[in-house]
Amino acid sequence: MDVSLSIEVILMLTAVAALAGFIDAIAGGGGLLTIPAMLLANIPPVLTLGTNKLQAASGALAASITMIRKGVVKPKNIKTAIIAAFIGSIFGSIAVQLSPPDLLEKLIPFLIAAIGIYTLFAPKLGEVEAAPRISEGAWQKIAAPLIGFYDGYMGPGTGMFFALGNVALRGRKIIEATGAAKVLNLSTNIGSLIFFILGGNVLWTVGLAMMVGQTIGAYFGSHMVVKGGSRLIRPMIVLVCLVMVTKYVLG
Repeated sequence: MDVSLSIEVILMLTAVAALAGFIDAIAGGGGLLTIPAMLLANIPPVLTLGTNKLQAASGALAASITMIRKGVVKPKNIKTAIIAAFIGSIFGSIAVQLSPPDLLEKLIPFLIAAIGIYTLFAPKLGEVEAAPRISEGAWQKIAAPLIGFYDGYMGPGTGMFFALGNVALRGRKIIEATGAAKVLNLSTNIGSLIFFILGGNVLWTVGLAMMVGQTIGAYFGSHMVVKGGSRLIRPMIVLVCLVMVTKYVLG
């Protein structure tokens, strides 16, 4: 599909991507900025989703590299979840290109509100390790691919779902869960991106420009996560949840 955008619009989208990358690296939810921005630029919805995956993958890569280098996460410890989330995202990206995402759009505000409330009223959330509520196998083989499917199908808040799911279900510290979330989110972005590319639903000029912004924002955001820990992550998650729920309610 041919979409022509001015250089001014592309630069604006690149700036939005930089802010989104920063937010995504800390709490997730960057798609809340990039997707509406691309839609406002009159990019068709499916093209918007595919292009969003392209630019988001670069931000997830930058954040993942930082987390791995700082020793926050070791990919070998979550390799099953990485593969499972990757597969889930493939099915999600296929599904969204074949059907409208009406059902998930109705459920997502409630899920995000629940995450925000849980984060706000759990004062020690993720500060110390807690007893796991499900097994590691269940987390990696069931929860991870389900979140991956959501990322392929819609996307916004995926990193937040991965991080808070790891804290709430596996009892991880929030800094460790956030590090793992970046690697898992990279996996799901790549998985879904492959099928958006195969479907011809990526706007390359816009996506490559936004990748620059995403990478810069994610670099600074991920370094802030390492330094700030739960004191930074928790309030950012609550804020992102509030903004996302408001956006969904107001349409």
